[in-house]
Amino acid sequence: MAFQQGQLTATLVTSVVAAVLGSLQIGYHTGNVNSPARVIEEFFNTTWKSRHNQPMSEHSLTFMWSLSVSIKDFGALLGSLGVKDLADCFGRRNAILIANSLSVVGACLMFLSKTSESFEVLIVGRLIFGLFCGLVMSLNPLYIQGISPINLRGAFATLNQVSFASGILLGMVMGLETVMGTEKLWALMLSLSLIPALLQYVTLPFCPESPRYLLINRANEEEAEAALRRLRGNPDQILQEMEEMRQEASHSEAGVTVREFFIKRRYRHPIILVLIINLGSQLSGFNAIINYSTKMFAKFEEATYLTLGVGAINVVFTILAFFLVERAGRRKLLLTGYLSIALCNLLMTITDSMLQIAPEIRSVQVLVVFFLVSAYEIGPGPISWFIAAELFDQSARSTAMAFTSMLNWGGKFLLALFFPPLLKLCGAYVYLIFMATALVAFTVTMLRLPETKGRTFDDIAAEFRGADSIPLHNKTSFNTFP
Repeated sequence: MAFQQGQLTATLVTSVVAAVLGSLQIGYHTGNVNSPARVIEEFFNTTWKSRHNQPMSEHSLTFMWSLSVSIKDFGALLGSLGVKDLADCFGRRNAILIANSLSVVGACLMFLSKTSESFEVLIVGRLIFGLFCGLVMSLNPLYIQGISPINLRGAFATLNQVSFASGILLGMVMGLETVMGTEKLWALMLSLSLIPALLQYVTLPFCPESPRYLLINRANEEEAEAALRRLRGNPDQILQEMEEMRQEASHSEAGVTVREFFIKRRYRHPIILVLIINLGSQLSGFNAIINYSTKMFAKFEEATYLTLGVGAINVVFTILAFFLVERAGRRKLLLTGYLSIALCNLLMTITDSMLQIAPEIRSVQVLVVFFLVSAYEIGPGPISWFIAAELFDQSARSTAMAFTSMLNWGGKFLLALFFPPLLKLCGAYVYLIFMATALVAFTVTMLRLPETKGRTFDDIAAEFRGADSIPLHNKTSFNTFP
């Protein structure tokens, strides 16, 4: 990846790193609950027994644990509703800092659950942390894309997913029984997300607000230029970006309500694209593997370490996407990812249906799982979280990111809820549903998604403003087939 002289400044790098500390926390609490599940379930049972002089029934214990795990995604779904108001009222940077307080409160409650002998406190803590998740996974791309130069916009937005994937792996490691997933240390292990949360409070307040927000949303050119000077080292680039933002401001409305967002013709195509890309990402089977990989690997003595292997591959290919997103472009990576995911799901169906006949094929299934994770993180994983910020103008961008968050977290929640019964009902053929979803996303991406690499926000938005009734794949200016 080539960086132009003067673009990569200490302030820019610090601002991006400070922002993605939030997604690190989210990843950590995604990966840290699987390994110590037995220990925490025992805490639930012991607490119930001390109150009622009898152990919790197996059915109740299973329900309470499922609720504890899934409540985070439900909280994230609720939290996504606040993205627009928080981002537009307080600014992108300040909104992240406000949301970070929810992480601090949630982690403290999770830590105190053991001392207070209350599993209800743990559940409430995960719910509050979930609110933080729903806000931050959309606020981060909003802020990062608002401060990044055009040729680094996608790469820096991908760092949000790199941090998230790294957090998952870190959570998996810390949750091991040989590390901190023990009866004595599990509550302390859950509170470790306080470290990046506090680091964010130490660093982010000293980083500039998004110049794009200051100029377009607040009409404050002086502050916008001051912020841009801190972020860029090239005076010519500052003048160029200021002019580009003025152009976008001249085409932006004062504000777009949620109702207007869904009824305006100029947003119809971008909404369909965001809908298909995000549901294609979340319902492609990746989350089922992340949530249930330990059970998939149950027949192996090294099940725990195979799960860690999934986490490690997750990180490696997200980092690879960081380097490729500005070279190959968003569209090519999405197409490659969806097609590969569809193939992997077909192979999962074949291998899973043959396990009874040929148990040794389980080793092939492990490789398929690894390939599916790789395919997801090379494109759909990171790009689905930030593509909406590139397809919409500034007036609708915060609403679009709230919509993105709802789709992503809603998809995660639905999959966590329905995958076990679907697996029981359909068996190996459940993966064909994921394959069909990935193929639909591939088709819509191929026919409808413009390449946004290297283009200004106003340039992209202009295509939608001027072509309400023209199919995107017929517009040569979209550079759909570079």
